[in-house]
Amino acid sequence: MFSGLMMNTWIAATIVAVIAGVTGFFAVLRGQSFAAHAIPNGAFAGAAGAGLLGLNVIWGLAVFAAGGALGIAALGRRARQDVVTALVLVLMLGLGALFLSFSTEYAEVTYSLLFGEVFGVSSNVILPIAALGIVSIALIALMYRPLLLTSALPEIADARGVSTRRMNLWYLIVMALATSMTVPVVGALLMFALMIGPAATARSFTRRPEQAIALGVAIALATVWAGIAASYRTNWPLGFFVGVIAAGFFLLGQGWTAVRRRGPARRPAPALSPVPLSRTAAWRLIRPPRTPERAVPTRVATARSGKKG
Repeated sequence: MFSGLMMNTWIAATIVAVIAGVTGFFAVLRGQSFAAHAIPNGAFAGAAGAGLLGLNVIWGLAVFAAGGALGIAALGRRARQDVVTALVLVLMLGLGALFLSFSTEYAEVTYSLLFGEVFGVSSNVILPIAALGIVSIALIALMYRPLLLTSALPEIADARGVSTRRMNLWYLIVMALATSMTVPVVGALLMFALMIGPAATARSFTRRPEQAIALGVAIALATVWAGIAASYRTNWPLGFFVGVIAAGFFLLGQGWTAVRRRGPARRPAPALSPVPLSRTAAWRLIRPPRTPERAVPTRVATARSGKKG
């Protein structure tokens, strides 16, 4: 289990789990789980097109993932985010179906891109995945505070001059960057499961963003490690174990939330939950207090009233 190509499997899966845990936290917090599903699947279509042209699938993944992210960010300004995401996903999947119809390796290409080849990871793939993970996490750390503000309190972010649209665009680009290298390893479906399941579970156990990110990464690592071990022992698909374990962790988090809500003491609302505020209310929260007017002396007020009389 820990020799030969299996060591590459453990290393690659660990890197992917860390990337998915960090990026998935903001996907859940921002309510962009559908985008986290659409971008990897759209990248699958790009890989199919690159394979048809005889190019490296990484280039096709990068182009289609970035194109999908830019399309969702640009069109989302004029329409509902979920509608735009669905249309972009349908368009890219349609192109992917067209590319696969011209391919002579239809079944093999489809299976590898959707579910990955985590048990056949070569040594020359480890370094690019690690570099991609470092770049993705560094970008998240660089825009952490404005991204957190626009995710949890978008109205207050707009009032403070932080562009929610710009943060949305940059975050989608980071998500596309993280997808470009991880889809060939774990596949589009497993990447989505590792991004959403652990992050959603972590938010059930803690309200603090830093703790939720760390817990999400830990759950993603536990999920993929347990899935690899179980798949190696039983020869069952890795996607089955990852999906079942991720769902089990999520149900455990939901049960903990239900038990906590039935407790004797009523706790405040989670700090990570978006608070719907109007622009006027948000402006009142952040603007400086007005300077009180100076009181008019009694004698001056009496003299003024006498002149008017």
